[in-house]
Amino acid sequence: ELSAAAGADPVAFRLRHLHDPRARDVIRLAAEKFGWPRAPRKANHGVGFAFGKYKNLMAYVAIAVEVAVVRETGQVTLEHAEVAVDSGQIVNPDGIRNQIEGGVIQSASWTLYEALKFDTRRIRSFDWSSYPILRFSAVPRSLNVHLLDRPGAPFLGAAEASMGPTAGALGNALFDAT
Repeated sequence: ELSAAAGADPVAFRLRHLHDPRARDVIRLAAEKFGWPRAPRKANHGVGFAFGKYKNLMAYVAIAVEVAVVRETGQVTLEHAEVAVDSGQIVNPDGIRNQIEGGVIQSASWTLYEALKFDTRRIRSFDWSSYPILRFSAVPRSLNVHLLDRPGAPFLGAAEASMGPTAGALGNALFDAT
């Protein structure tokens, strides 16, 4: 059951405007597993939701995330993510989960940490020790991938399907938290 305030609920909004049943299925599954819409949260926490169909022809991915923000330092941590994936008929579920989990973590690193440093004269990022990336200490405490199997359907491939939606969900969650 979706919130009555559908205009403010990104899940209800997407379901109202998307007519592709497979897109709707991943959105519903991610929302259900996350418990969307969420009740009011702790201070400095936010939630975000996003959906994408990789390259408009491959896997469908919907993701709901929760972030924590330390306002004094600007530190943002991805606390929890629920991801729903439809990549057609599943041959190797562990492979798809690994691909999606890796994509979520890499996208979180790109979105929340990574930056090329430069000034008006030159690039200032010279080595990996000074390049900011997501560290093991910042890996989400909870990251769950839920697969929708489509026996007999074409293999869509998961590739980098989780990266775009992850960045979008993180941006939405950061806005919600702040």
